[in-house]
Amino acid sequence: MGKSNQTGSILLRGKRWYGYYRRSVVDPTTDHVRAVRVVVRLGLKSQMTKLAAREALRVEIAKQTGQLADGRAMMDGAATFEWFVRNRYFPLRQGDWRPETAKEKKAQIEIDLIQKFGPESMESIDKFTLQTHVNDLAGKYSQDRVKQARSYLKSIFDEAIEQEFLTKDPTRKLKIPRNLRPKDKQVLTWEQLRAVLAMAARRDRLLLMLDMTEALRPSELFALRWSSFDNENTLSINETVYRRQLRPFGKTTKSLGKVHLPDGLARDLRQWKLECSDSTAKAFMFPNADGGLLDPGNYRNRVLKPLAEALEIPKLTFQVLRRTMATRAQNLGSVKDIQAHLRHSRADTTANEYMQELPESVQQMVGTVYEMLTVSSTSGRIM
Repeated sequence: MGKSNQTGSILLRGKRWYGYYRRSVVDPTTDHVRAVRVVVRLGLKSQMTKLAAREALRVEIAKQTGQLADGRAMMDGAATFEWFVRNRYFPLRQGDWRPETAKEKKAQIEIDLIQKFGPESMESIDKFTLQTHVNDLAGKYSQDRVKQARSYLKSIFDEAIEQEFLTKDPTRKLKIPRNLRPKDKQVLTWEQLRAVLAMAARRDRLLLMLDMTEALRPSELFALRWSSFDNENTLSINETVYRRQLRPFGKTTKSLGKVHLPDGLARDLRQWKLECSDSTAKAFMFPNADGGLLDPGNYRNRVLKPLAEALEIPKLTFQVLRRTMATRAQNLGSVKDIQAHLRHSRADTTANEYMQELPESVQQMVGTVYEMLTVSSTSGRIM
């Protein structure tokens, strides 16, 4: 293929932009290279500015000649999806991801994307292929996982264009399927929460009471040491645990810090400290049998699941408890109050992902609206 150190030219013919450039081809009869003039039909003037038309022509020249306007050769679009992700995408993203996060993201990309598109060339993957795969994922996985897969695809192909492996983005109009699995929105009642606490053993009752009251994440709850408790009404979250590894950071920038303890809960913690075999500063407040870290998954299977089965609760997890706290507290404080309580970075996460509607609250609101509409300014009813 011949070189093309050119930008081409733009001409308006009637209502449409046309682009022109020269391309070197091999004459099959003489085997000599000769230049031919190529005409590219671009967009309508009403839909495309001259600058946009020039950019569209630049993209077409790069696509057809394999070179950019300044003479630099484009990267080989035949590079496989797997090669690009491992050698060009992961290395760039590595600096943005924490080690534990990187493992999870890479694992998901491996399973959901590389296993599907690995040996295919970046150039051969089109919108139809990507959309049908995302649709297939929607039939197997949760909403969040499908949305993450789409996000990863867009990020990967955006990077391919940025690094000049491709000129056209097949993910530009990639859609989230409508038939996504419904999200788990289970919320417990106050009666169910009290029943859980009543049935739990001494340690677990205090642990769950602390979790329910302060809406702690399990990564925060199981990393608490006695040095976190000042014996008054303050608890300091200084570290978190993930896969049995302690970390000096949390899920969000607001994860770490001090939380307020009600008088009764602080009093119960002081009593629990007296009962613990090791209450030194570095000891964990809720240790396992060996004095080490409790594993959230193990705790869920050994404690939460049996409690749920005994009380006939469909699902009892730390996520359900955290969602319940956000929902039940909506009549006790503002969204900003609940955001601060859950230590979310963004209020919309609190409102849209955690706080669920309460039918009884909606009914009460409707009744209040009716009362306000049917009472006159002189305190008499409207007839």
